[in-house]
Parts: sequence; C-alpha cells; structure tokens
Amino acid sequence: MGSKNKLKRFKENETFANVVQPTREDVLAGFKHKGQWASFFGNNNPIVLELGCGKGEYTIGLAQMDPDRNYIGIDIKGARFWRGAKTAIEQNLGNVAFLRTQIELVDHLFDEGEVSEIWITFPDPQIKYKRTKHRMTNPVFLERYKKVLRPGGVINLKTDSEYMHGYTLGLLQGLGHEILYANHDVYKNEGAPSEVLEIQTFYENQYLENGKPITYIQFRIN
Repeated sequence: MGSKNKLKRFKENETFANVVQPTREDVLAGFKHKGQWASFFGNNNPIVLELGCGKGEYTIGLAQMDPDRNYIGIDIKGARFWRGAKTAIEQNLGNVAFLRTQIELVDHLFDEGEVSEIWITFPDPQIKYKRTKHRMTNPVFLERYKKVLRPGGVINLKTDSEYMHGYTLGLLQGLGHEILYANHDVYKNEGAPSEVLEIQTFYENQYLENGKPITYIQFRIN
C-alpha cells in the first residue's frame, strides 16, 4: 500500500465514530473507555475482542452472525482495519468498533470482567525463541487476558501455524487450563463451531489454496 493511501485511510479513520485511537500515554494514564464500554455502545451486551484484527474481516463476520453482542477489533495498524471500520458503517453495524493500540495494553483498556470472549486469529507465531515474549498465547499474555475476561469467559485461537497450535496446547495443558475444544484441521475433521468454518479471511483463503490446514483451539483460563 502506498503512503498516500495510508495517509488517506488514517484521515478517514479520524472521522469514523466506530474507531478509537488513544495514545499509549492516554491508555496508561487512565483510559476513558475502560469500564465504560457499555456507554460507548449504548447497551449492556457482552463484549467480544478480536486481537490483531488485521482488516477486520473476522470482527465484521462475527458481528453479522450475532447482533446481540458487541465486537471490538484491536490492531496497531489503522490502515488495515480501515476496511473493517468502513464496512461496519456501510452496513450499519452498530455493534462493531475498532481500537488502534498495542495488544499488550489490553488490561489497561478493559476493566476486570468487562470482556466475555476473545478471538486470536492468525497471529504471527513468533517461532524464534527470542520472540517468545511476543507470542500472543504466552503465559504473560494469558494473565492479561484473564484480568479482563469475566468468570467462565473463553479464548479462541484460529491459526494456520501448526507450531502455534502445538505450542499453545502444550502450554495450556502444562498450566492446567481448560481446553474446551481442539482441532488440528477444521475443514477435514468434523465438529468445529460454525463461526470457525463460515468466516474466512483473505489470508485464510490463500492458506487453504496452498493446502495448509487451519487449526483451532477454544479454551478457558483457570
């Protein structure tokens, strides 16, 4: 994407009511929407996050499937989720928002128990050992998610990375967390939830064309 297109999208994001773009300092000093997301949406419906939402395809797909829940896509790259934010406005999806910030700040963005569910879709597996701290299912991130999830809240990991799938399964088992469902090839093995099978991102379609299996884990942090 050219720099002109990026700048255009950044400017358009600033006009979208469904886009929130705090600075890191704003978040750490006391984020105004923390604990107040019900006021932002104008209802008390459950809140679902997509972390690393990219173009927002999964956030939009989930919101279309379940209008009685509020969906927030989080990503630091606003030029990417511009497409999702614009689609939500065009389709009058009032249960969608996008938040431009670092995922590591999630426990500063939401109050304890304010989130019902989390989706992590096709994250960078950060395979190198020195990148472990950036892996989105490492123990530090899991503790952050636990802080914002309501009791019984679930996390969903959908990925094309067999490494990420295996790493996460092993970690969950080792830490004694509850694995609700695991599937190492959702399109070949029966039983995956409809939202796993019916929503496909641009990159997921590319992975499928190349014959890569798509994996999925749903779990609960104890």
